Amino acid sequence: MSVTDSTSGPSLKDILANSSKKTTATSNDGLAAAANSKTGKNELGKDAFLQLLVTQLKNQNPLDPQDNSAFVAQLAQFSSLEGITTLNTSVNNISSAFGSSQALQASSLVGRSVIVQAGSAYVDTSKSMTGSVVVPVSVASSTVTITDKDGKAVKTIDLGSQPQGNASFVWDGTNTAGEKVEPGTYSFKASAPIDDKPVDLITYLPATVNSVTVSQTGGEMMLNLANMGTIALSKVQTIGL
Repeated sequence: MSVTDSTSGPSLKDILANSSKKTTATSNDGLAAAANSKTGKNELGKDAFLQLLVTQLKNQNPLDPQDNSAFVAQLAQFSSLEGITTLNTSVNNISSAFGSSQALQASSLVGRSVIVQAGSAYVDTSKSMTGSVVVPVSVASSTVTITDKDGKAVKTIDLGSQPQGNASFVWDGTNTAGEKVEPGTYSFKASAPIDDKPVDLITYLPATVNSVTVSQTGGEMMLNLANMGTIALSKVQTIGL
């Protein structure tokens, strides 16, 4: 008695055909999913990159698998992409914080008195004004000559001998005759003999901050001084009350 197997099974040809169809469908599905995973700006994001990488691994040729060096290179590219994205976010946050800090600084400086390097200043002669002179080396004598807007000498202050450093001077708003002069813009010229030659010295004078200009591009903050124009914050020597 013979037994005959009547069950009909798939042929090798059918198996290979079905496998090819399944692989193609899987590949298309993975690519479609990756294509649909966008950042909203029609460009590939990190999620789409990972989906493309996984799809590539799923559909690699078993007889010729993905080269290890190429795989590592793709992972390195993904790490670089992630790092650049994080760095951009951090830089944007720092930029925003810097802008807020500048705005806060600006609001606190308006109305304050500052000491800046200048040759002239607006002086309210009803009260005394204090300035300073930079003395590069020790000198036996030094003077500060004050002139009005017309170039007429109003008063000369004798500072005497001074060591190297900063020398302060006070003007009470009077002329040589001891009379009060009108408020206005006055020039201050300091000089001292160095090596038997008269040398002009740098003067620092007070000014009031009227307003502040904050850069929109991350540049330096500029102070708008009363009757003295504009000066960078880095040029300010002292900020007073």
